[in-house]
Amino acid sequence: MLKLHFKDSRQAPIWLVEERFTIGQDRRNQLALDDDGIGAFHAEIRQEGGLYFINDCDSESGTFVNDERISSRYQLRSEDRVRLGEVELLLVDPAKSKPKAEATQRWFLQVVKGEHEGKKFHISGSMTFGRSVKCELCFSDAELSRRHCEFFLKGDVLEVKDLASANGVLVNGEKRSAAVLQPGDQVRMGSVTLLVIGPKVESQQVEDEDATLFMQAVDLPKPAAKVANPAATPNPLRAAAQASVAPAPVEAAGSSRVGLLLVGVLLIAAVAAAVLLV
Repeated sequence: MLKLHFKDSRQAPIWLVEERFTIGQDRRNQLALDDDGIGAFHAEIRQEGGLYFINDCDSESGTFVNDERISSRYQLRSEDRVRLGEVELLLVDPAKSKPKAEATQRWFLQVVKGEHEGKKFHISGSMTFGRSVKCELCFSDAELSRRHCEFFLKGDVLEVKDLASANGVLVNGEKRSAAVLQPGDQVRMGSVTLLVIGPKVESQQVEDEDATLFMQAVDLPKPAAKVANPAATPNPLRAAAQASVAPAPVEAAGSSRVGLLLVGVLLIAAVAAAVLLV
């Protein structure tokens, strides 16, 4: 069983379970599209014996399969691309392309502010964002350029690139010309803010040239402890004793001189007294 996927991810894929599936602007169609270039009853897909055939219902702009204009009873196969006006649809057989379908459902952009608020778009390959109807993510915000920016996957890494827009692209409030996006980032263009939803991606840490680098200090050998020389260390008791005894000789010498002088004076006095008596 085939499934219709929208290239611009405007809504969830649709299973082709009915025998007759009509597409057009009229609300009575199984798939109603309001886009320019779509007729009231533009085309129909019929299921016959497990096979799918598409017919153009005399639309003005025509119905194209893989860029080839078809008229009636054109058999559809998995991976065919159907274009009506500016709307592109991809036919997928989930039984054959399940791994690929799962891989493309890892990154989403959800509108958290502005036109289409609450709507979620899944990102696959390269998708342009802007006012032009040729953009996969088309918004009518007057602040947007016709081709404002581009979201694209490289492996499993989502990036955004400003396409020389008039008002620029802000990633988490910072104006960027290009950026690698992480889950939880918010991207603002004009009055539209998109929330990035996706798997956890490891990014290389860029070394900051201006960052201060702290180098480990060199371990210098510790200085050897000085061994005290017992002979050189004065004994405090001996020093005190020497201090008290040292001046004693000087004091004793002074006392003996005084004593001799007094004896001499007394002798002279005695002699003088004797002479006077005679």
